[in-house]
Amino acid sequence: MSITVETIQNALRELIDPVTGQNFVEGKSAKNIKLEGADVSLDIVLGYPGRSLTETIRRQVIDRLKKIDGIGNVSANVFSKIVSHSAQRGVKLVPGIKNIIAVASGKGGVGKSTTAVNLALALAAEGASVGMLDADIYGPSQPTMLGITGRPASRDGKTMEPLEGHGIQAMSVGFLIDQETPMVWRGPMVTQALEQLLNETNWNDLDYLVIDLPPGTGDIQLTLAQKVPVTGAVIVTTPQDIALLDARKGLKMFEKVGVPIIGIVENMAMHVCSNCGHMEHIFGVGGGEKMAKDYNIDLLGSLPLDIKIREMADSGKPTVVSEPDGPIAGIYKEIARKCAAKIAKQSQDRSSVFPKIVIQNT
Repeated sequence: MSITVETIQNALRELIDPVTGQNFVEGKSAKNIKLEGADVSLDIVLGYPGRSLTETIRRQVIDRLKKIDGIGNVSANVFSKIVSHSAQRGVKLVPGIKNIIAVASGKGGVGKSTTAVNLALALAAEGASVGMLDADIYGPSQPTMLGITGRPASRDGKTMEPLEGHGIQAMSVGFLIDQETPMVWRGPMVTQALEQLLNETNWNDLDYLVIDLPPGTGDIQLTLAQKVPVTGAVIVTTPQDIALLDARKGLKMFEKVGVPIIGIVENMAMHVCSNCGHMEHIFGVGGGEKMAKDYNIDLLGSLPLDIKIREMADSGKPTVVSEPDGPIAGIYKEIARKCAAKIAKQSQDRSSVFPKIVIQNT
């Protein structure tokens, strides 16, 4: 039996990407299939960062292709390629940033900032170049969570260099003021500060910028939705009815201004006693799942109410870097992969592609 490219493709159609749920041919991940006699080589190009899955996928592809009668050596190269995706109509991309993910909540106290920092660190752990913008001007918490101190440098007196913590670039108004200084600003000053932090920072070739928004649906959220090229928004909630009510308002706000909803993260979904192991649903059960079903969006993941998540974030070493191989870090990484895979399905940004000019004799 002669081996053809079609033979290889048919075999690859039987393999499902563990993140997207599509086979590698349908998902257009299988590229550069080459045959030299009975030997085959190919690339599996993932549209999301998936460092922890690449070896599993490579092994899966090789094992399946080796089952083809008459096949020789099989070489599979698995890697990620992150591209820019389109944002709201009429809003240009920010130089140095491919995709912007807004992390929002309808109300405070649901663990949004902790989720945002662990999402950013999980994307970085999976192989992406990541930045974090702390947009909570009144209550900046990312400097503490990332364990970063100091002031941003400026090379030209006009723009700022982002600071770095745990391998990600970061900018926050918390780097520019003393820790105990209150921001006694009205709305216009706050929105201007957000735009300056975003546009006057020299972001260095980011695949993703995660923006930690303040809770609510006020000035900062509207400025972000109207002037910042947001690729998609992640809504953080707890299963509690009152939190879900406010989360729905945040979701509807993004829908109204044309920002795609990537999905929901349900925080504090259950509590497991550190002494006896007893599990309780303190804030209710199934709320995030019901909200996801009501709005036909993805539930990206559910996280436990665990004292270590809070302790690690407060110490400047969030869960993903403190216990990278632990079960909770595993949940954050799964959320990150799902989030990035959902973005990869969106239409690519073509604004930087110069149109072809064709001159015809008429």
